[in-house]
Formats: sequence, C-alpha cells, structure tokens
Amino acid sequence: MGIPFRQIVRVGAYVVRQHLAGRKRYPLVLMLEPLFRCNLACAGCGKIDYPDAILNKRISVEDALASVDECGAPVVVMAGGEPLLHKDLPKIVQGVIARKKFAIVCTNALLLEKKIDQYKPSPYFTWSIHLDGDQEMHDRSVCEPGVYDRAVKALKTAKAKGFRATINCTFFNDADPERIAAFFDTVTELGVDGITVSPGYAYERAPDQKHFLNRSATKELFRAVFRRGDGARKWAFSQSSLFLDFLAGNQSYHCTPWGNPTRTVFGWQRPCYLLGEGYTKTFKELMEETDWDAYGVGNYEKCADCMVHSGFEATAVSDTVAKPWKAARVALFGVKTDEGPLAPDIPLGSQREAQYVFDKNVAQKLSEIRRSEAEEKTRKKAATAL
Repeated sequence: MGIPFRQIVRVGAYVVRQHLAGRKRYPLVLMLEPLFRCNLACAGCGKIDYPDAILNKRISVEDALASVDECGAPVVVMAGGEPLLHKDLPKIVQGVIARKKFAIVCTNALLLEKKIDQYKPSPYFTWSIHLDGDQEMHDRSVCEPGVYDRAVKALKTAKAKGFRATINCTFFNDADPERIAAFFDTVTELGVDGITVSPGYAYERAPDQKHFLNRSATKELFRAVFRRGDGARKWAFSQSSLFLDFLAGNQSYHCTPWGNPTRTVFGWQRPCYLLGEGYTKTFKELMEETDWDAYGVGNYEKCADCMVHSGFEATAVSDTVAKPWKAARVALFGVKTDEGPLAPDIPLGSQREAQYVFDKNVAQKLSEIRRSEAEEKTRKKAATAL
C-alpha cells in the first residue's frame, strides 16, 4: 500500500462525513500552483506557456493558506511550474501541516538537495518526485539529459534524511509496458513509498502533440503494465485500487473535476487542474457557479481522451466508499488484466466543440498586472510627494 494508514483513515472519514451530509460535490485534494515558472521545458507540458510578467507572479503565503482554509480539502498538492522556485514554499508547507492537512510537494527534484534542509520530515509531508520512466525515458520526456540521475540522487537523499518520498509518472503513446514494469521494479528497490501514474493529458499548447494517449490506448497500456506486476499488486501505488482498475479499462467512470480544485496565480481555475477555461476569485464561486455538466468525457471535446487521476481519482474514491467490496476485490485479487472485454466507454456523439480561450485569459491577466503596477506606481509617487 502506497498511501499511509493515517491518511487513509483521515481521508476516508472526511469522505464519509461528506456523504452523510448529503453533499454531492466536495473537494478531495486541493491542487495549489503557487507559480507557473519552471526550470524545465518538457515537450508534453502545457503549463509554462506564459509571458514573463505572469511567470514572475507568486501566490503569497497568506493567500495560499487562505485558499487551503477556504477549500477545506484534507490533502494539499503543491505543484506548478516547479514549486521549489517559490522562496516561501517552506512557510506554505509548514502552514498546511499545522492545519493537519497532508502536504505533498510535486517536484522535478533539480533543486531538492539544495533546499531540502528548509523542510522537516512529518507524517503529514511527502515529496512527490517526477520520474517518467527509466533514464532514457525520463530524460527524453523532460527534454534534458542528466535529469533522471539528479532526480534519483535527490530521492535517495530525501529517504536518507527520513522523508516520505514517492514518484509521479506520466506516460505517453510511445511507452513500452515491459520497460515501465522494469522501472517500477527499480524504484521499488530504491525504497520509494508509493507510485502515482497517469496517462499524458493532451494539453492544447504542449510542444509535442503527437504522443498523447487516447482512451483505448491508455487501457491497453495499463493492462499490459499491470499484467507484468501481478495485477498491479507487485508495486505500491499512491492511488486507489479502483482508479488503477479504471486505467486498465475495468470501470466506467465519469470524471469528478471538483474533487481536485485548482488554485493558481490567476485564481480558482475552472473547471479543473487540466483545463483553464476561466477563473473565479473564490472557491465558493468555483463550486456554485461553474457549469459542471458542460465538461467531462462525452460533454466536451477537450475532455474526450482524459483518464487522468486529477479528474477520476475522486470518482474512484467515492465509489470505494459507496461500494467497498469492489475495492476489496481489486486489492485482494489484483486489477483484471486478461484479454476479456473492457467496461463500456462513454459515447462522444453529443460532446460540444472545444473552445480556445487561453489567449483571452492571458490577455486579461496581463491587463490586471499592468493596472496593478500602475496603481502601485501612483501610490508610491503620491507618498513621495508627501
């Protein structure tokens, strides 16, 4: 099991309370992006395509922790961009842990050894290190040689200093199941505390558009991988058994975009971590004023091939609480990986066409930044005159 027992109990109790309260929509994991800036430029990433004026923006400690309180999710994942570039990240992590929330920092690990002594091990804290496979696979994925070796070295350092350390992996349509399975064996031997897996999401502005997985290819890939690992029981995953079963095509799930709400320098991202189709100032606005039925597989063209954990893990967790025997079966007997039929997929015939709003959102944010800078300049000028 790649999820600590304490976290299972606390998150499980939280989910049960939401169900007993009759809440249809509630957050499970807050995706906090305190900046967009990164020290890598991965070909499959659409997260860093912003002007410098935006890449230089940071969410303050106060705003970050206010978002944690406003959202109320039991788990806070700090991503980006590269979160270790944020000089106040240690204070944000401390604030999350002080609230008895589970803090997870997703990092490419290039700065980890330099900054690790700014953090302390805690049962509420986890490093999640980005590794997209073995040395050749990962360095190709991040478009820079030597990154795999540096990340593995940082992982070993984190473990030696007593931290909980997991890895997060994204795979594309050129991934080989045999090599992925061997990679999982390798990181297991390194002592990682858990593995998070995801098929690559088709970011519309990613430099490489040729290697994203469609849904059928995703199911075939993960069936083939899990088949080499005793139905996925050979390795410790930081994900629910039913989500893994979903990846292998054995569950029919709609996504739960509100399960992983995202807070960025723009505000609360609508509708989800993967799509920036607009922003709200408050979490309450996000939850109450978003047209959730306009998004998701079968509803929106951009979502057609998505099977990413940020959209479907919360669905799997909810299903686990509602039907625990299903999750127990997968945990006991493993993910089904035979050549049997796949679960029915969601039809796409009624989905609406994609809308492309990135440039509009960027222009609006740049206008806000320039207006704020002009107002600040006017205030300073007035203060100097006094």
